[in-house]
Amino acid sequence: MTGSDPSAAPFHGPEASVQTYLTSEVVTIAVTASVREAAAELSRASVGVLVIGTADVVAGLVSERDVVRAVAEGRDPDGTLAIDVGTTTLIWIDAGNTIGDAAEEMMEDYVRHVLVRGDDGLVGILSMRDVLDAYIT
Repeated sequence: MTGSDPSAAPFHGPEASVQTYLTSEVVTIAVTASVREAAAELSRASVGVLVIGTADVVAGLVSERDVVRAVAEGRDPDGTLAIDVGTTTLIWIDAGNTIGDAAEEMMEDYVRHVLVRGDDGLVGILSMRDVLDAYIT
């Protein structure tokens, strides 16, 4: 047989499952973590966003952009809490949603990351880059 079996190829596009593209390794920092600690953890884990709190109790998200903005504003990275520069308005989607659903939600709320909820709570994070990968690959 020549060529590949189309039914065996991963599904892409707006009808693809969020579960296919989410990042399941969620990196967390304490609610009491400073901006400097957040920057160090973002660098160490090589991720673009951290959950502030725990996988069971999510207090907020802090991204690379939040850290850069805080430094640009002249905030003390040791004396400023990550939660004070991150976001506490959390957008959740269900793991069973489609990439199209996620893209619409992200555009409606103007966010680059959404938390993904499964049967047992937080199961991952979906970024706008993940959404783009679903459409491009």
